[in-house]
Amino acid sequence: MPRHAVEIRGLRKHYPAFELGPLDLTVPAGAIYGLVGPNGSGKTTTIDLMFGIGQKDAGQITMLGLDHRRDELGVKQRVGYVSPELDFRPWGRVGSAIEFVRGFYPGWDEEYSRYLLEQFRMGREDKISVLSFGSRIKLALVLALSWRPQLLVLDEPTVGLDAIAKQQVFRELLAAVRDGERTVLISSHGISDLERFADHVGMIKNGRLVFEGSVAGLLDRYRMVDFMSDRPLAFKDQPGIVIQERDDTRWRALVDREQVSLAWLQAHGAQPIADVQVSLEEVFVALGRE
Repeated sequence: MPRHAVEIRGLRKHYPAFELGPLDLTVPAGAIYGLVGPNGSGKTTTIDLMFGIGQKDAGQITMLGLDHRRDELGVKQRVGYVSPELDFRPWGRVGSAIEFVRGFYPGWDEEYSRYLLEQFRMGREDKISVLSFGSRIKLALVLALSWRPQLLVLDEPTVGLDAIAKQQVFRELLAAVRDGERTVLISSHGISDLERFADHVGMIKNGRLVFEGSVAGLLDRYRMVDFMSDRPLAFKDQPGIVIQERDDTRWRALVDREQVSLAWLQAHGAQPIADVQVSLEEVFVALGRE
């Protein structure tokens, strides 16, 4: 397997009201990678372009070392996809959908498929039309996981799932990458879930990548700092400082320690009061604000 399961370089796509890119994104092989960002930031557009839905204006996309366009057949044989938009109702029953999909994949694992159905409390005779929205998501996961793709791309896979079902889904995803031979890319608004289960994360805002890296590294990189200062111009538009609150001379800011140190703050008139760790969700909210 290539060192990187997904490599996106210089990706651009122009719409009348939105501009994606230039976007560079790297998903390490064997990882669970969380792609996050506010609504309309470009997450789904990026995934659509990965699978050839729409024509990119510029850039390169490779999955498992294969060009997403030139090697389209090879990509389809190795990369699975799950989205709330997938609709299996025309096949009537769960078993019929399974029989249809398994015909495309010689490596289909029937025992694993039965195991997943049991874990998700679904039966082959269940009518797809009466399944809840969350259960239809679980069916899509069964169909995608059962042929054990090398790369699994999931667009909002936990929409409509309760807390127990989410844990089941992430347990199976963790099991899928345990051997280091498989990779999962998840686009999701469930930041707290990704913080517990993902090892890498990237954030898109307004079509651009804000940050990317290991979850542990990112949480070590950002801090929430409270300080006193009567010099507002010292921090205006300073890279690495995102002001969260200000009450007269008291400030709260998210600080990127790769760009700004406590020593820099003090040298520019700040008197630090508190310097605390942040959660991935706090980083997301702070950087996602307009």
